[in-house]
Parts: sequence; C-alpha cells; structure tokens
Amino acid sequence: MKKSLLLLLLLLLLVLPVVFLFRKAPNHPKPASAPLPTTAHSHNDYQHDHPLWDALHCGFNSIEVDVRLVAGIFFVAHDSADIRPFKTIRSMYLDPLRELVLNNGGSVYQDGSGIVLLVDVKSDPADGWKALKDLLAEYEEILAGFGTEDAMKGAVTLVVSGNRDLGAMVAARTTLAQYDGRLKDLLVNPDLPIITLISAKWTEEFTWTGQGNIPEHERLKLKKLVVSAHSQGRDIRFWETDFPDVLDQERIWNLLLDTGVDFICTDKLKDFRNYMAARANQ
Repeated sequence: MKKSLLLLLLLLLLVLPVVFLFRKAPNHPKPASAPLPTTAHSHNDYQHDHPLWDALHCGFNSIEVDVRLVAGIFFVAHDSADIRPFKTIRSMYLDPLRELVLNNGGSVYQDGSGIVLLVDVKSDPADGWKALKDLLAEYEEILAGFGTEDAMKGAVTLVVSGNRDLGAMVAARTTLAQYDGRLKDLLVNPDLPIITLISAKWTEEFTWTGQGNIPEHERLKLKKLVVSAHSQGRDIRFWETDFPDVLDQERIWNLLLDTGVDFICTDKLKDFRNYMAARANQ
C-alpha cells in the first residue's frame, strides 16, 4: 500500500509540470457584474462544468471546495480516488481569483464586492492547516483573513472547514483564514472571534424537507439558532438543503431567507439565480 502511494506521488510530481505547460486554459462564462443580494453558497462547486466560473456567472458570493493534501499539494477532490494532476486549489481557485481581483482593482465583482472561499479540508487537520497557512501566504494580497488589515480586505475571505485545527488557528492570532464552526460552538466557544460562521447539516437538525408547512417546533428551533448565531456576530448556514421537487425547493429557500439564514447552500446555481430574480419582482 505504502509502495503504491509512493509510486502515485512520484508519478504526480513528474506529470504535473508537463500538464500545466501544455494544458490550454478552458473557456468559461464571465462573472456577473455584481453578486446576488444574499450570500449564495455554491456547495459542491468543483463538480460543475466550470468550477468557480459558473458560480461567479450566476452571482454567487460564497464558494466551497474540497481539498486533499498529497505530497505538499492541495488537490481538489472529495475522495483520494478523485485526485487528478491538474485539479489543484491553486490552478482552479487561487490563481484565477488573484488574477480576477488584481484586474478588477481589488475586488472579485466589478461593483467592488468580494467572495467567501470555504476550503473543506479532507486531510489530517494539523498537517492540513500547516500546509494551507504556508500556501495562503503566497496570496496575501487578495485575502482578508482574521486579525489582518489587508489593503484589499474583502476581496477573498477564506474560511477553513472540514478537518480543521482550531487550537493552531487560535494560537496564530493573525491568520489569513477564518474558522467554520458547528452548532456546539454557539455554546462552548461563544467568544472566539475567529469562528465567524456556524454550519450544520439540515437533515440532522430538521425532518422537514419542503412538503407543506414546516412543523411549528422546527420553525421555532430554526429561528432560535439564527438569533443565537447573530447575537454572537456570526453567520449561519445549513447544507443539504437541495431537494428534487421545485415547489419543495422554493419553500425551503423561502423559509431560510425569511428566517434570516445568512448562507443559502445549493448546487442549483441557475435555479437559485432565477429564484432570486423572481423573488425580487414579487
């Protein structure tokens, strides 16, 4: 097993320079001129035809990417079997974002707005944070981290999710990343400013999936969680809120927005963009 892994790593190191040298930049849609009027979160962004660009084209201002650390390189992949030599967080997200921000005079969108880049680490939390911290230092000019006074503050706010090392991030005091908390952090870490976002899996907290009206006790629970997060100065989001039925989906989105949930997580980029346009015209 170890021998096979070493051979894979050696192959990747040999192939990567050749791939980057000859691989042509793909055509991709242009970003919208301004983001949607809510924090629209592209959940499994790397699974779209044009990762990053499809979300920006639809006006999304929060993007999530799964990464795995192999031989010092962050590959964009949920599982080890998904690793491909040319799919790295550098090539797919950080380099394009840096070019976009610098060309736009310090912002992602032309209206001056930035985005959140949520990095879901699938590797060891300690090793992942050490490597990620070193990597982010190369992109300091576009990142608005925690405890920084960056000249381009607000361009790209990076949040670490998944396997994360809270102790090391807190000890750093000044970092180029923030921390994605969980519901328990509302109770056990209410005063940690590095935890700027609270995230939870919808189907683990609620039974309602859009059919009819949400049970009253679940509506009250949702409202209580939102109020609790906001009272601590934190945003809140729920993942796994995509459902196949169109009407059920609209009811879910209506509830989340009406209750004050900050990040609307979805893989339905165009559907949510169209939903927001219709909602604005109501």
